[in-house]
Amino acid sequence: MRPVLSEQLSGRFRITLSVCMLLASVLFAGCVTVTDSRFAQEEDEDKAVDNYVKLATAYLSQGNYDRSRMHLERALELQPNDAGALATQGILYQREGEPELAEEAYRKALSSDSGYTRGRVFYGAFLYGRDRYEEAREQFRLASRDTGYDDRASVFYNLGRASEKMEDMDAAVKAYRRALDLGRGDPRWLLALSRSLLATGDYGAAARYYDRLRSMMERNPELEHSPESLLVGIQIARHFRNYDQESSLALLLRNRYPDSEEYRQYKVILADDNG
Repeated sequence: MRPVLSEQLSGRFRITLSVCMLLASVLFAGCVTVTDSRFAQEEDEDKAVDNYVKLATAYLSQGNYDRSRMHLERALELQPNDAGALATQGILYQREGEPELAEEAYRKALSSDSGYTRGRVFYGAFLYGRDRYEEAREQFRLASRDTGYDDRASVFYNLGRASEKMEDMDAAVKAYRRALDLGRGDPRWLLALSRSLLATGDYGAAARYYDRLRSMMERNPELEHSPESLLVGIQIARHFRNYDQESSLALLLRNRYPDSEEYRQYKVILADDNG
C-alpha cells in the first residue's frame, strides 16, 4: 500500500549583526541566542518524531507490533497531531485486527494534514480492503491530484482497481492509462489496462497492450504468466481466431494453474461453445 506532503517546513535563520556599541552587541547577541535555541529545539523535535516513525515502520514490517507501538507512542508524545505517526498507527491497528481504531487514526492523520498524500493512500487501501469501493475511489482520486507524490502511478492503478469494482470500466481504463503513462514498463499496468479494455469491448487496444506485456515477458525471464494474464491472452486470441495462441496459453493455464478460478472460467467458456 510514496514524498509525504505532511513534512513540516520551518525556517532556519542565521542573523549576522554588525554593531558599534558594546551594549547593543550584547543585547542582540542575547536575542539571537534565544531565537536560535528555539529553532534548534523545534528541529530536534521534528527529527526525533521522524526517526520514531521510521523505526515504528521498520518494526511494523517485521511484524514486531509491540516495538512499533512503543516508537509511535514516543512520536505522538512529542507531536500528538503528527500525520505520519497517526497514519502509521492506523496501519498498526489494521494489522492487529482493529478496523475501528485504524479508521479513527487515518481520519485523525488527514484531519491534521489534508495534504498528507501517503496517509490518504493508506486510508484508501484500508477502505478498499473493507469493500468500501466508492469511498476508496474518492481517496485515491484526491491523492492522484498530488503531482509531487513519488508513487503517483500506483495511486492511479488503485484508482482503476476501485473503479473496476464499481463496474465503471471507462473510468478504470482512463486510470490505468494514466498509471502506464507515469510508470512506464510496469507489467501490472499493462495487464490491468488489457483486462479493462476487454471489458469495454475494445479488443484491438487490449491486444496491443497485451502484446507489449508478452514482449516484456520474453525479454525478462523473471516475469512469468499469472492465471489472470493467461486468461486475458486466451480471450484476446479467441476473439481474433488465433487458435494456436489460444491453445498454447490454455495449455499453460491448465498445467500451471489447474486449481485456479481462471482455469475454471476457461472451462466454462469451452462448455458454452460446445453447448
